Amino acid sequence: MEDFVAIDVETANYERTSICAIGAVKVRGRIIVDRRYTLVNPEPNYYNRYCTMVHGITDEDTWNAPTFGEVWSDWEPWFEGLVLVAHNAPFDSSCISAACRIYGLESPGAFRCTLAAARRQIPKGMCASKSLDSLCEFFGIPLLQHHCAMDDAEACAKLALVLL
Repeated sequence: MEDFVAIDVETANYERTSICAIGAVKVRGRIIVDRRYTLVNPEPNYYNRYCTMVHGITDEDTWNAPTFGEVWSDWEPWFEGLVLVAHNAPFDSSCISAACRIYGLESPGAFRCTLAAARRQIPKGMCASKSLDSLCEFFGIPLLQHHCAMDDAEACAKLALVLL
């Protein structure tokens, strides 16, 4: 795969629609050519303490942020029909699809998954786990701040170049 967009979302609570941050990295010809990141006003708009502990985002950070509908409508042309890639794609794709339903937007097609690729390609016991941070350590891929949507999307893009 030479052209794709790696994407990552963070959620405010356990509702799949509660995206509070989204990061995306565009790859063309196996080179990262662009990045996008934004905080998002989640729906429903409340924060679970555990989720905040994981990513550090609070209501104070997103109270004035755009909705997912506004962000996705703006970003969709930027994807230019490229394949979307995520680490643990079932999570990110289900969040994006659920949020698209709420805002009456067309849901993206199937995602490629770096987690599934790692499970297929890396023998058991060779890597501590197949989590994004473990795989980045295993392959020597920098991951600045795990659970920051921008940093996770960039790490996923670099991991996809290795695994996909």
